[in-house]
Amino acid sequence: MTDIHIPQLINQAITASQRAYAPYSNYQVGAALLAQDGQIFTGCNVENATYPAGICAERTALVKAVSEGVRDFVAIAVVTRGGGSPCGICRQMLYEFAPHLRVIIADMNGTIHHDLPLKDLLPLGFSGIDLHK
Repeated sequence: MTDIHIPQLINQAITASQRAYAPYSNYQVGAALLAQDGQIFTGCNVENATYPAGICAERTALVKAVSEGVRDFVAIAVVTRGGGSPCGICRQMLYEFAPHLRVIIADMNGTIHHDLPLKDLLPLGFSGIDLHK
């Protein structure tokens, strides 16, 4: 398992948030997803005038990683102006690949609001294993 450098992860999430496209909500979100091999994939939220077509920062980072062939993750840092938590869809998408993922939720100043396992954010999560039961 790779070492987790939390300040670095948070700083990369903050940098990613500055690229967010959020003209409707003005709520910039950044994420930095740490892979088992040490790679970091960042993402920002991208809104759309048809609201459901937007994508969250967490899913952006995850999709970038998976599209590069990476599927083992250790931690994710998520930043918003107030330390907001990942939405339910993001929790479920992350759970698919890493139920034991460490989730670090911080604000734009780098202050950590929560640091907990994804399983605590998504109790009784559902994964592919459940399809075979």
